[in-house]
Amino acid sequence: MRKAKNKKITEVDRYLFGNGTHYEIYEKLGAHPMTINGKKGVYFAVWAPHAASVSLVGDFNGWNPDANHMTPLEDSGIYEIFSTQIKENELYKYAITTHSGKVLFKADPYANYAEFRPGTASVVTDLSRLKWTDQKWIERRAATDPGQAPMAIYEVHLGSWKRHEDTNGEGYYNYREAAKELGEYVKKMGYTHVELIGIAEHPYDGSWGYQVTGYYAPTSRYGSPEDFAWFVNHLHSKGIGVILDWVPAHFPRDAHGLADFDGEPLYEYTDPRKGEHPDWGTKIFDYSKYEVLNFLIANALFWVEKFHVDGLRVDAVASMLYLDYGKQDGQWVPNIYGGNENLEAIEFFRHLNSIMNQRNPGVAVIAEESTAWPKVTDTAENGGLGFSFKWNMGWMHDFLEYMKLDPYFRKYNHNKMTFSMTYSTSERFVLVLSHDEVVHLKCSMINKMPGLYDDKFANLKVAYTYMLGHPGKKLLFMGQDFGQWSEWNEETQLDWYLLNEDKHQELHKFTGGLLKLYKNNQALYSHDYDWDGFEWINCDDADRSIFSFVRKNEKGGNFLFVCNFTPVAREDYRVGVISRRKHLRLVDEQNGLVEKMSDAPAFKPEAVSCDGKPYSIAFPLNAYGIAIFRF
Repeated sequence: MRKAKNKKITEVDRYLFGNGTHYEIYEKLGAHPMTINGKKGVYFAVWAPHAASVSLVGDFNGWNPDANHMTPLEDSGIYEIFSTQIKENELYKYAITTHSGKVLFKADPYANYAEFRPGTASVVTDLSRLKWTDQKWIERRAATDPGQAPMAIYEVHLGSWKRHEDTNGEGYYNYREAAKELGEYVKKMGYTHVELIGIAEHPYDGSWGYQVTGYYAPTSRYGSPEDFAWFVNHLHSKGIGVILDWVPAHFPRDAHGLADFDGEPLYEYTDPRKGEHPDWGTKIFDYSKYEVLNFLIANALFWVEKFHVDGLRVDAVASMLYLDYGKQDGQWVPNIYGGNENLEAIEFFRHLNSIMNQRNPGVAVIAEESTAWPKVTDTAENGGLGFSFKWNMGWMHDFLEYMKLDPYFRKYNHNKMTFSMTYSTSERFVLVLSHDEVVHLKCSMINKMPGLYDDKFANLKVAYTYMLGHPGKKLLFMGQDFGQWSEWNEETQLDWYLLNEDKHQELHKFTGGLLKLYKNNQALYSHDYDWDGFEWINCDDADRSIFSFVRKNEKGGNFLFVCNFTPVAREDYRVGVISRRKHLRLVDEQNGLVEKMSDAPAFKPEAVSCDGKPYSIAFPLNAYGIAIFRF
C-alpha cells in the first residue's frame, strides 16, 4: 500500500509529463492502491485530453459510465479519481465520452495487470509487494560492459516452450513453473541470457506479442505481476540475464487499446500517412508528442527498474526510422528537409538510450534494425542512436543462404560467409538465428540444411561452429539447439520427444559444448568489435569450402577454428598457425567438446609454411569436419 505522500498528481508531475521527462510517470498514472486520509482505496489517473468526460467503470458499479465521474486536472488532459469502492484484483476500464457523445470503454494504458484473454479489462494490482533478492546481480551488472562480456541468448516464447498436457484447454506454464525449468535448462546448456517474446499484454496469440495493448502489464497468460517478478529474480539467482522484446514501433487497432484513445488520434500521428502501417494494419506512435514519448521511455525504464530485466530488444527499429517504410508513393510524408528519415524517432532513440544508460548502466538496449542505417550503436554525441547492440540481419541472411546450398555450389558463394567481416566492427552486432527464420514456410534450422538425414545434422554442427567463432554476440531460438524438424508454432510446445533420438541428443550436447566453450573463454567474446580479436588464416579456400581463422585475446587462451562445409574428407589437411605453442583440439564434429582438457589431442606446430604462415599443423579433416584448437 502506497504512502499518502504519493497520493496525487502534482503540478510538478504534470509539468514533467508535458515535457516528456517524467521517467516514473507510471507511479502516478494508472491504478494505485493507497490510503488517503485514513481511507483505503485505489487512486486512478488517465491522460485523455480530447475527451468530453471520463468515468471509472467496473463490476463495482455495473460498468455504468454515469456512476463514477473522474475529475480533470487543469491544463494537462489528465483525469483522476480516488475510489474506496474498488479493491485489488477487481476489473476496471475507463469510459471515455467523446465530444460527439460516443462512449468508449478503454483499458488503462498504464495498467500493471490485465484480464486473461479474451477478456480486455484492466485489473487492479499493487506492485509495491514485489520482492527481490538479486541486489548482488544488479551491482555486478552495473559494473559490467555488456560489449566485453559473453552473451549467448536463448530466445523463448513461454507459451510454446513447454506446456502441460491440459489445463482448461491452455496448458500454459505459470511464470514460476517456467522459471524453474527454464533456469535449469539454460544454465545446463551454457546460455547467458533468455530473451522473452510477448511478455507485455496483448490480445491475440497469433501476433506473438508484437501487437501490444498493455505496455505496463506482464501478460496474464502465465500469471500475475508478482509471478513474473519471481521469474526474473529466480533466473538472476541462476546467473541468467533476462531480455524482453519491446515494441515501441506500433500498436493494434483493438477497440479497448490505444487507437483513437479519447475519440481522436492521441498516441498515434493524426495524419494516417504518418500514423498507420498499411501492411501491418497497425497504428504508429506519434514521436512528436512529449506525453507519448514519456509513455514509451518511462515504459522502457519500468521494465528495467520495476521488474529488474537486463535488456530490451527493440522490435522493428527500421520501421520507425524510415517514414516510407512499407509504404508506396502518396502513403507517406517527407520530413522538413524532404527526406524519408523520421527525425522525431531518431531523437526518441537518442533520448531513450541516453537516459537508460545514465540510470541503469550495464543494461543492454538492442536494435532489430534491418537496413544499413549508420551508427546505430554509436553515441548520440557522435551522431549515433546510442543502442548497446544491433541485430546483424545481413550476416544472418548471407549465412542462411549459404547453408541452404547444396555443398557443390558453396564454392561459388564463398563470399557469403566472408563478407560480414568487412563490416563486423562497424557496429556492436548480435548474430541472430531468431524465431522469424523458422516460420512462414522458411523451414526449421535443421530442415534448411541440404542432404539426407545425417547430412543435415552434420551441416548444422559446422554452421553453429562457424557462428560461435564469428565475432558478435549470439542468439538461438528455442528448438534450434536440438534440431526441431517442424517450424515454430505458437499454439503447441516444442517437440521435446526428439531428445530421445540419438542424432538430436548428439546435436543438443554438441551445441551445449560450444556454448560452454564460448562463455568460459575471453578470446571468444572480449574483442568482438575490434580487429585485435580476429584474424583470418585462410578465407580464400573457396574450391574446398574450408574456412580457417583465429579468435584471440591479449591474456592468452587463443582459438583456431577450421570448418569444412563439404562432405569431402581432406586426409592431408594442413593449416597455418600464428603461434608455435602446442595446439589442443578441444572440439571435433564427432565428439564435440572434450570433457577434460587433458583428454584433448595435442598438435605441435611444424616449420612448414602454409596459408602465408611459417608454421603449420596437419591433421585429417573429415567430411563436414570441425576443429577448434586452443593455444
